[in-house]
Amino acid sequence: MTELEANSMTLHPDERVALFIDGVNLYQTARTLGFDIDYKRLLTAFAGRGRLVRAFYYTALQEEQDYSPIRPLIDWLDYNGYSVVTKPMRETYDASGRRKLRGSMDIEIAVDMLGLAERLDHAVLFSGDGDFRRLVEAVQAKGVRVSVVSTIRGATTMISDDLRRQADQFIDLADLAPQLARDNGRRDGPGAGDRPYESHNA
Repeated sequence: MTELEANSMTLHPDERVALFIDGVNLYQTARTLGFDIDYKRLLTAFAGRGRLVRAFYYTALQEEQDYSPIRPLIDWLDYNGYSVVTKPMRETYDASGRRKLRGSMDIEIAVDMLGLAERLDHAVLFSGDGDFRRLVEAVQAKGVRVSVVSTIRGATTMISDDLRRQADQFIDLADLAPQLARDNGRRDGPGAGDRPYESHNA
């Protein structure tokens, strides 16, 4: 039995697998559990369990910034096996005139998952956002198994009950922490500890 199987995650070696990582959501979930994601270890863990077709990472960026703290992470992911999908953040104002930045990547995730469904056996969604429930249902209707990675532990439950019920398999990120947690002493690539998401709002 592999470590991933021992942690309640079932991936078959002959399955064509794709990862769909909602960057903001995964960062917030890991932070709730008190650890940072090591993206090199994450890719290795899943590539070793199935036929990894693609690993998508989604995040919105502030265009007007001279330097974005997320840029080193984005560049590293781009060169190390991830397909990075970005878009500019939208600037909005609330009723009291306060500026807010919004960067939902829901549409991008939905388009890519549905577009790739015919070539997949298993989609792994790293998000607890309940808005994805209908997407998961639509992908399942095409014969694809869908696992959702989030958590029900920590100070806050990070996954909607509807999404958890719809998924073929719910994987608690807390169970994967021993395999995915970043060793802060490492220097071979950025992890979620780069704090890129503080100003993001869905």
